[in-house]
Amino acid sequence: MSSGRSYKGYDFDDGTGAIIGACIEVHKTLGPGFREITYQRALALELEAKGLDYGREEKIPIYYKDRRIDTRRVDFIVEGCIVEIKAKREFDPEDYIQALSYLKASGYPVGLLINFGSKKAEFKRLVNSAGSDTT
Repeated sequence: MSSGRSYKGYDFDDGTGAIIGACIEVHKTLGPGFREITYQRALALELEAKGLDYGREEKIPIYYKDRRIDTRRVDFIVEGCIVEIKAKREFDPEDYIQALSYLKASGYPVGLLINFGSKKAEFKRLVNSAGSDTT
């Protein structure tokens, strides 16, 4: 479990450390090379085993100037954190743009972008704040 603060001093829910731990366990067990849906299923099992509150394929509201205008489906909401997973060689700039846009438009404070497709699992914490986009 994390201390609640990243190394750059941004506040995070303690759940982000537990989520990353679950992802590491999935990657350690399966390794790279599977489709995204395989990692989604495995991660759901691991989150459940860790006792984390999560929803899979969750719809999040999208707001424009405080008015709800749409919804989007995200891979997971875990302990109040948006979690988007990928299964590719490396993150694309569009992956960051999409995840940051989801945070900004939905109002969620923090998100995790996770890639299971590389040799080592990759993680990026994303923060919905005026001061910084990522840590």
